[in-house]
Amino acid sequence: MTKISIIVFVFTMSLGFAQKKELTWLSFEELEQALIVQPKKVMIHFYADWCVYCKKMDEAVFTKPEIMQELEGNYYAVRFNVETKDTISFGGKYFTNKNIGKKRLAFHQIPELLAGRKNRNIELPATVILDKKFNVEQRFYRYIPPKEMLAILKSK
Repeated sequence: MTKISIIVFVFTMSLGFAQKKELTWLSFEELEQALIVQPKKVMIHFYADWCVYCKKMDEAVFTKPEIMQELEGNYYAVRFNVETKDTISFGGKYFTNKNIGKKRLAFHQIPELLAGRKNRNIELPATVILDKKFNVEQRFYRYIPPKEMLAILKSK
């Protein structure tokens, strides 16, 4: 009887872990199609594999149910590695990473266009909020705690 109870308990716990919901991240190609079908605001999370605070946002911010609900209901969420070597097609144009082999921080054209700052480097993590017409509304160049992120997403 005890063995059956243990097996049932372990099985039940494994189901609970398997059902943990994750945020649906779109690629730029998927975003382009989604904006045509149903315009929404866009939240872009720019990250790099070496960025500790980027990972912290992935683990502590984008896993919060209330943030996931706000993003999935009112935004398209895009997660973009600033050092990608991929060529991205968006809006009839092609964007590449022309900085590979030229700069120590080889950032792709897309973060340079959307998160770039005059006479300053992009700092990570960078979060950009765009309106339905793909105009930049807000830019953040730091870790954003969950409560602040929720307030940002609910504003306007």
